[in-house]
Amino acid sequence: MASTSKPGGTGLEEVGVPGQTFLRDALTSCTDPLKAIEEFQLENGILLPSLRPMLPLLDLHGVRRLDFHTSVLEELRDKLIVHINELGSKEGKENDKKLKDLLAKSFAIVRIKALRPVIMSILKNTPHIDDKYLRVLVRDRELYNDTDTEVKRQIWQDNQSLFGDEVSPLLSQYIREKENVLFDHENLTNLFFSPSPKVRRQGAVVQKLAHMIGTSVKLYDMVLQFLRTLFLRTRNVHYCTLRAELLMALHDLEIQDIISVDPCHKFTWCLDACIRERNVDIKRSRELQGFLDSIKRGQEQVLGDLSMTLCDPYAINFLATSAIKILQHLINTEGLPRDNTILILLLRMLALGLSAWVMIDSQEFKEPKLDSQVVTKYLPALMSLMVDDQVRALHNKLPPDERESAITTIEHSGPPPDACEAYMRESTVCGVLAMYYTLHAAKLRDRGALLRILSILGSCKDGRAYEDPFLHALVALLIQLPDEFQGEDFSTVLFDEFFFAGLTKDNVTRHILKLLWYIHPKLPETRIHTLMKALQPGTQHNESVHKLHEALQQKLNTQVEPAPSTSEIEYLDSPLMSVPTPAPYHM
Repeated sequence: MASTSKPGGTGLEEVGVPGQTFLRDALTSCTDPLKAIEEFQLENGILLPSLRPMLPLLDLHGVRRLDFHTSVLEELRDKLIVHINELGSKEGKENDKKLKDLLAKSFAIVRIKALRPVIMSILKNTPHIDDKYLRVLVRDRELYNDTDTEVKRQIWQDNQSLFGDEVSPLLSQYIREKENVLFDHENLTNLFFSPSPKVRRQGAVVQKLAHMIGTSVKLYDMVLQFLRTLFLRTRNVHYCTLRAELLMALHDLEIQDIISVDPCHKFTWCLDACIRERNVDIKRSRELQGFLDSIKRGQEQVLGDLSMTLCDPYAINFLATSAIKILQHLINTEGLPRDNTILILLLRMLALGLSAWVMIDSQEFKEPKLDSQVVTKYLPALMSLMVDDQVRALHNKLPPDERESAITTIEHSGPPPDACEAYMRESTVCGVLAMYYTLHAAKLRDRGALLRILSILGSCKDGRAYEDPFLHALVALLIQLPDEFQGEDFSTVLFDEFFFAGLTKDNVTRHILKLLWYIHPKLPETRIHTLMKALQPGTQHNESVHKLHEALQQKLNTQVEPAPSTSEIEYLDSPLMSVPTPAPYHM
């Protein structure tokens, strides 16, 4: 796209108004240039007899003719734009014809900056613009930049690369915003999973994309294709979030042209309501299940988009958290996982969401089959851990009894059942449930539960336990447990057995540095030294990791260790230390 303009420049001659060419010819062919200029001013000035006597008065006040004419032009231009907008707001073929006639008569002067807003207003209010006008706008960068979004939509319809150029910076901005929330070491309040779906889709990027799409199904399909392609290329799950948020933003705006043709609309709407209310009732579960069951042969491709909707971290968070709640409920009511239809549905949706990338990559749109042993063997093993947690919590409330404490520790604090780790290695669904059980334990501040599960959490299939949304949530909860880090056993399990197993992933370094930023005063000097050495960023890390490591190192260096008081030292050295303490008088 280049900035081009016609020779002579303005196009005034084309609309019957003497312009640069006329004035040049008049000045080159006349005998008296001053008289030629005066005649040009008289013929082309404001043809209002009553105004003529006023011009010398304005001259006396030092008002230049250019300033006067410019102010009149601006006033008339603004009034004309108001009339054009009124014309555009009324439906009817007659109004459309008037706008088209106006456009035909005035488009030639679109390169005159002062008059351009008028032409842009006509274009904005014209539902279907002829290609000959759109081609002019596309060829001239300045004109294109001044064009309203309503007009650009008509350009983008047949120019995917140009639309891609407009959308690409917005998608990059969206990813940056999500990552800023996940990685900001000073952020302890605006956590990733805190905002409601309604608040999230009010974000600037989502609203801008919705405005750019308008009611165009073609542009909406282009954005979805961009999101699928980028998700496939990067495996970045935030593109899945944007897919769901964009659809629901258009739902809020009631863009029926689009939401009525998106086959995922009703499913996404129902899931959105569940996430918002943090609950799946029987009615909603039937709606969701009915939708999944109703996908007919030949429509399987819908599963690709559905799996993206379910791969959204907010959806995964909701499904897994709800599953853990149901397991807790089943323990309290002595129920079996296989008998709970809502739990089975949640696991089915979780399996579909976690298979999104593989499904879109392979183009094999088939719902993954949930292994029955996940329900019959893994979930009971996970529930046994939760029962142990309850037994320990109850025991801690009872009067102290050394023998009973020893029995409780042996029976309810040992290594997790072998089935837990085995299934976590084999199944992503099992891995994600283990991760959310870990968050559940951290919320309850259950030290014993955390020690047990963290020792095997690193073995989750596909390294799921080292994904940013989970680590962000885990670190935020661990920061609330600073005193636990005084015990070497807790640090050994958390750092040596869990975090260090994932250090090959760049993002893990950032989450550990955030954790250290807050809990370092509780850690022994040797542990801090080991951690800082292991977390030393390399060339593969980006600048922000280097800066955070450096800032933390400075924080550690400036940390002044409190020296023991003089009285304490004197007391320890005193020979009176060996003298028995006298008995109190009141004995």
